[in-house]
Amino acid sequence: MLDLLPELEDWLADGRDLAVATVVSVGGSAPRGPGAALAVDRAGTVVGSVSGGCVEGAVYELCARALETGHSVLERFGYSDDDAFAVGLTCGGVLDVLVTPVLADAPVRALLNAALDAVQRGEPVALARVVAGPAAHPGAALLVYGDGATAGGLDLGQDFDGVAVAEARAALDAGRTGTVELCAAGERGADGPTLLVEAGTPPPRMIVFGAVDFAGALVRVGKFLGYHVTVCDARPVFTTRARFPEADEVVVEWPHRYLRGTRTDARTVLCVLTHDAKFDVPLLEVALRLPVAFVGAMGSRRTHAERNRRLREAGVSEAELGRLRSPIGLDLGGRTPEETALSIAAEVVAARGGGTGRPLTGLAAPIHRPGSAVLVPHG
Repeated sequence: MLDLLPELEDWLADGRDLAVATVVSVGGSAPRGPGAALAVDRAGTVVGSVSGGCVEGAVYELCARALETGHSVLERFGYSDDDAFAVGLTCGGVLDVLVTPVLADAPVRALLNAALDAVQRGEPVALARVVAGPAAHPGAALLVYGDGATAGGLDLGQDFDGVAVAEARAALDAGRTGTVELCAAGERGADGPTLLVEAGTPPPRMIVFGAVDFAGALVRVGKFLGYHVTVCDARPVFTTRARFPEADEVVVEWPHRYLRGTRTDARTVLCVLTHDAKFDVPLLEVALRLPVAFVGAMGSRRTHAERNRRLREAGVSEAELGRLRSPIGLDLGGRTPEETALSIAAEVVAARGGGTGRPLTGLAAPIHRPGSAVLVPHG
């Protein structure tokens, strides 16, 4: 559900009845992971996707039925090759999808509105729902805020309620969406219900250093990928809102000073496009010592070698230098700012998802890598 919050804002404000289908788990090859969602209102309008088109028709029918009955349902697609082909899941995967009606008087509707308010304030929230197991209450939901406060409830009883809150908080801290099998406090083994916990976190940051033409193209691609994008450069004549209208922030500051003082985390992407030693070296000294997801720097191989020499002289270790992706980007053969931005973004995505960057043609590895949890950013 949290996957669709921005799209559902108007629907909720208009008071529309709707049903939301959410991917609970995937097996084998599947195009979208846990937390992917599709919503249908009474007029038949659809937003979102659970499978990239594979089973959308069947899920649409389930949503329409849930709007009529008012009951939640958990459905599996892809029991066998024949069943998978019948609904269009020809990739050979298995999808478990939870369909929940969100009617005017449904408790989950109030929680969705509360989650939307929190996301708009930039606060992380987690939504937990029971999908299977004993003591399941279809439609019951629990909202957990970043500060530990809760709203709603799962009505699981004293053996599980506290455990459910703890598991939801752990998923929120990790920024993960997926299923959790509960066991009673102090017990071992999965003897309780299974929860779907969706973590809604502020969008990850992409900080682009260097107010150059390539930066403008990278800002657009970064926004497309769901990042909160900042452009930073020390030169005020180039670092203007007029040149980077799509950036979330445009900062005039020496890059290394700005990076020292700004918020970063394990999802943050740092792209250094200045290729000027007086900016690059002090900036990369800071960047390569931060626990961020990606540090890349633009420049020719000659520039890269000279930059590494200066960084070593500045005391940067070989292990720290090993984190630097330079020259930044995958070898796509492009030359324009847009093509260069695409190559940089491709490397960021490959690094995040563990991809090889090689053509899928002839590649033996699975197209959709297995995983039980995904990050769900919201902006």
